[in-house]
Amino acid sequence: MINSLPGQSRVIIENIQPQVDKGRYPVKRTVGETVQVTADIFSDGHDHVRAEVLYRKKTEKNWSLAEMHHLGNDSWAGSFLVTDKVPYVFTVRAWVDHFETWYDGILKKIEAQLQVQLELAEGSVLLLQLTEGKKKDIQKLSAQLKDETRYAENIELVSGEMFAELVKQNPLRRYEVVYPAELLVVVEHAKARFSTWYELFPRSASLAGKHGTFADVIKLLPRIEAMGFDVLYLPPIHPIGKVNRKGKNNNVRSVAGEPGSPWAIGSDEGGHKAIHPQLGTLEQYKELIVKARKRGIDVAMDLAFQCAPDHPYVTEHPDWFKIRPDGSIQFAENPPKKYQDIYPFNFECDDWQNLWNELLSVVLYWIDQGVKIFRVDNPHTKPFRFWQWLIAEVNKRHEDIIFLSEAFTRPKVMAALAKLGFTQSYTYFTWRVTRNELVEYMNELVHGPSRNYFRPNFWPNTPDILPYHLQHQGETIFVIRFVLAATLSSNYGIYGPPFEFCENNPIPGKEEYFNSEKFEIKQYDWKKTTRMTDIISIVNKARKNHQALQSTWNIYFCTCNNDNLLAYLKTTDDLTDCVLVVVNFDQHGRQSGYVQLPKEILRLTDRINVKLHDLVTDEHYTWTQEWNYVELDPNKLPFHLFHLTIHESFA
Repeated sequence: MINSLPGQSRVIIENIQPQVDKGRYPVKRTVGETVQVTADIFSDGHDHVRAEVLYRKKTEKNWSLAEMHHLGNDSWAGSFLVTDKVPYVFTVRAWVDHFETWYDGILKKIEAQLQVQLELAEGSVLLLQLTEGKKKDIQKLSAQLKDETRYAENIELVSGEMFAELVKQNPLRRYEVVYPAELLVVVEHAKARFSTWYELFPRSASLAGKHGTFADVIKLLPRIEAMGFDVLYLPPIHPIGKVNRKGKNNNVRSVAGEPGSPWAIGSDEGGHKAIHPQLGTLEQYKELIVKARKRGIDVAMDLAFQCAPDHPYVTEHPDWFKIRPDGSIQFAENPPKKYQDIYPFNFECDDWQNLWNELLSVVLYWIDQGVKIFRVDNPHTKPFRFWQWLIAEVNKRHEDIIFLSEAFTRPKVMAALAKLGFTQSYTYFTWRVTRNELVEYMNELVHGPSRNYFRPNFWPNTPDILPYHLQHQGETIFVIRFVLAATLSSNYGIYGPPFEFCENNPIPGKEEYFNSEKFEIKQYDWKKTTRMTDIISIVNKARKNHQALQSTWNIYFCTCNNDNLLAYLKTTDDLTDCVLVVVNFDQHGRQSGYVQLPKEILRLTDRINVKLHDLVTDEHYTWTQEWNYVELDPNKLPFHLFHLTIHESFA
């Protein structure tokens, strides 16, 4: 949509946002979200500029318009709502509005009590230009303004509200400039924005002290549903390699009966399209998917593109792997760590096209079995162009597929994966511990450029990571980290049983679980519930019931006079749902302080009447001041989760 601009076109349009790498990648939104468009727009001289956002569904021909408003210093903003799960495009149009310029000038002269008969005559001409003289009411106004006998009446007319509205609603469009690019917005379904993940190893799902099965996982579905989770993520369910199988605590030698790591995929029992025989059959896996979905739970598959030494690919396609000078295949390493049970693919091999197509066929196969969500293991160790191609090919064939990038790696690498198509991304939340660290990180995610492509998913722990701040601590730190993950981000997950039961025994000096479930079968008392279980259930219920908690992007950090307390507000745009979270970062001591209500955000006057309902304790409060006292005893509960209701101000 590039205009061939006439010489009279005077407006400059620059720095349109949102866009990702100058439009190289699409902007991401979900159904029901707003695209806030900003731009630098200016002209020579002092004439008034008008601007608007042009937007449409990509398949449509006609544009819709959204007025842009001047924010000051030549910065402009407008917005539009994406209502359907289809791609949208947008751009910006601007022009010099001589009618508004005239109107502003004549008002200033009238206020200065200057003679404006000539200006009224100029306005008469401009009125006819608005619609080329076709509207009779405009024609009458034009005739009136040039009637010198009605001078006083015309002054009153031009100064009135009716004429101000006429100017606002009837821009004079001449020599318009359109930004010479249409920017793409990819709109995804709501679960891309809001999801609640629970991870468990299916082989540990048995209540009978034996290897768990899909049937055992089905028995746990009511429990997972009751806690409020809508994604059940299972580590790889494929046959586990028998060659170089790892033993307990990552021992390079296993003993008889040890199950090995599920991420060492493939054996004589099959590869990436097969199921570990001890877990059950394909039909039983599909039954799990169906029964989970009936409870509002999606079963997420772990997509780990790597092979055990006895994977069928190794025999059938040895050229897909890196061959060392002695003829052996290179196993995975992250020095000093060695993973003798895993062979990485060599994406630089000569047969790369067949490798790509085979891996795509793996994803498509499991989608055909009912899988809609993939947690992708270590995507940063495979080529970016491969993922961009694979995700695009999947999206051509299937709707609403979620790819979660498990990439705890360098910031630019994480960003690149998000730009090229991953729906959600693991983050550094796991290591952002202090109040200031979290505020800085959230502001970076929400207000930085990554907001347009990086959709965070917060995990307090994973099977690979037991962070230092959870080690050898009591339940309170688990509660604090949980509520932060569940309310700061609209997507979050926990490595379920260890977190729920507050297990935190590490390998000394490392952020790893001792006796890790990655290498052995655990036996949990799945009938047991704890205080942590109850808190998880209550907070997840609040997340489902309160729209304000279903977005990451609507956070506002409140001022508080105690650095041990963090207070933040989340609201819907129309303020129909408002949630205030206050967290005590001191897990050992009572902390108190005053929290400032953001009057501008909540549209409060000086007469405040705000009702607060703590969704966890069911206590009720009324705040009638801008600054309000809070006190949190971690031995009772280290956080408040308030639902706010704004009442009419007191008389």
